[in-house]
Amino acid sequence: MEPFAPLNIPLRRRLQTAAVLQWVFSFLALAQVCLAAFVLLALSDWWILALLYAGWLWLDWDTPSSGGRRSRWVRSWTVWEQFRDYFPITLVKTVDLDPRKNYIFGFHPHGVLVAGGFGNFCTEATGFCRLFPGLTPHLLMLPFWFRVPVFRDYIMFGGLVSSSKSSLSYLVSRPEGGNVAVIAVGGAPEALDARPGALTLQVLNRKGFIKLALKHGAQLVPVFSFGENELFDQMENPSGSPLRRLQNRLQSIMGVALPLIHARGVFQYSFGLIPYRKPIHTVVGKPIPVVQTPSPSSEDINSLHQLYLQSLTDLFEQHKHTYGLREDQHLTYI
Repeated sequence: MEPFAPLNIPLRRRLQTAAVLQWVFSFLALAQVCLAAFVLLALSDWWILALLYAGWLWLDWDTPSSGGRRSRWVRSWTVWEQFRDYFPITLVKTVDLDPRKNYIFGFHPHGVLVAGGFGNFCTEATGFCRLFPGLTPHLLMLPFWFRVPVFRDYIMFGGLVSSSKSSLSYLVSRPEGGNVAVIAVGGAPEALDARPGALTLQVLNRKGFIKLALKHGAQLVPVFSFGENELFDQMENPSGSPLRRLQNRLQSIMGVALPLIHARGVFQYSFGLIPYRKPIHTVVGKPIPVVQTPSPSSEDINSLHQLYLQSLTDLFEQHKHTYGLREDQHLTYI
């Protein structure tokens, strides 16, 4: 691979790189920029605008936990098509889903920045609404981010909502159906193991979404995103190492993981924070029928959890050869 990008790269590829650059910036720095801008506005002669927004924020505080406030216009921006084509990202449907029911999509693996989750469920670039008519996807994100002024409004436009228990319950308890709650089950801790070739999922002790699926009768759907872990390299941080202990400590305090990642740059291919051009194929599996159980027992939860893990394993094994994995590669659950 050449260390520097050739000068004669087609314009379409440059536009794709620019689209991914703004997405990386949005994930890694936009929240901090929005917070700083709000503080500066509050300290300026235009402080009244900051005060008015603070009032709006107070009135709108619960919206991220009540279905959010999506914008079809934002989800359909052309920049998301460029973002999709960079990798590229593909959404793969295996069966039809009944729009009269509510669903919980268990998204695996988390990866570093959940690129497949964002591209497929926060934009219309891969055609979610065309593939699954009558369903509305919501990608769940840590509640912390919805407390940042302006940034919260921007991410809600894409269909992001809070990952709080009340938020998930709100989505899957709608009697009219048609809601899809997408959960990156492994959460922030799984991002610390996201590196090329990784097939270890943190799911054995993740049962909260199982309990809520039972409580509200939501159908469970395993989703595996092939290629999600191939986008970034990560510094070695084996369990028990000083770096991993520090990362775990920071994650427990801040609620967000801080993987030390690197991939390529904008003008060179040797080092940077732009993900590699690796294809992502997000496969949506078959729904697991769930009988509503208002007060599920531990036995109910464990039984459905085992069924979910088996369905996820089957989904992976059925499709791994199609997307370039070897016969001896299998999922590991921790």
